[in-house]
Amino acid sequence: MNELSIPKDLNAMGEIAKTLHEPWLVAVWPGMGHVALSAGYYIMSKLGMEEFAEFSPRELFELNHVEVKDGLIHSGQLPRSRFFLWRDPDQRHDIVLFVGEAQPNGIIAFCQALVGYARSLGVSRMFTFAAMATGMHPRQGSRVFVAATDQPMLDELKSDGLQILTDGHISGLNGVVLGEAAAAGIHGACLLGEMPHPFSQLPFPGASLSIVRAFAQLAKIPMDVTELEQQAHLVSERLGELLTQVEETLQGQQSDDAQESPPNLEAFPEPPAPAEPQLTGEDLNRIRELFQQARTDKSNAYLLKQELDRLGVFKDYEDDFLDLFRKQD
Repeated sequence: MNELSIPKDLNAMGEIAKTLHEPWLVAVWPGMGHVALSAGYYIMSKLGMEEFAEFSPRELFELNHVEVKDGLIHSGQLPRSRFFLWRDPDQRHDIVLFVGEAQPNGIIAFCQALVGYARSLGVSRMFTFAAMATGMHPRQGSRVFVAATDQPMLDELKSDGLQILTDGHISGLNGVVLGEAAAAGIHGACLLGEMPHPFSQLPFPGASLSIVRAFAQLAKIPMDVTELEQQAHLVSERLGELLTQVEETLQGQQSDDAQESPPNLEAFPEPPAPAEPQLTGEDLNRIRELFQQARTDKSNAYLLKQELDRLGVFKDYEDDFLDLFRKQD
């Protein structure tokens, strides 16, 4: 894969680039704790972004399965890689959001293509979002760690109160694409939201909330985070209760004469695989109602995503959800 193409019906790159004001690009993919995608979807919803471009999926992915429904075989659907845009009414810097449904084959070639497209749009700064698992308690507020492509960018982020990731590595596209951005002369940074290590396989909206707050502060964009705050509080309380139960169980298993030691949180059993969701008529009606509300006002879209997440069916509705942000002709 040497060069990615963008379908002509969405490729208004040249005209769009002429009208953008110092755009910043945020790129998100699936990852630990659903942290990056949840933050990206929240920003997309609250800013009322519109889809404007898409990479051709057949140049990024190979089809390695087919779908079977009621005994009939259907061609499998390739993951999509789409761009969304918010124009800053104050004309400081517009925001371009790239949402990838999966990490593609050929990471280096893809990152070069993404950075090349960003340059053609005049992007001056590029951000990726990610999760960072630590020994934090679920009820603690998540910190945001940051690593930047250059010292001036790092100094600016440090002045905003973010924690500097002094050592370590950033795996996958979240790091590689920023390396390519630096080579292309684009300032870049990765914002990593903190989440508790024992629950790294579970969604943790508290980390997404911290990233959204940090990015909104950096971009100087007013952002209503009420829904995300409520979701983060609910999940943190539930995980905190689970952690307390496990600690009490481990302490109860200690012998009376043994010296007490902190429980080994890494020894937590893997959570059971969720059962296949079964939607009731009431669930389907609620989903239809929330879709209608989101079509009327995109800022309501995250309420829809919360409900789809709660029912365990977001993947089934993901394309319909993202289609809410398609530009209406």
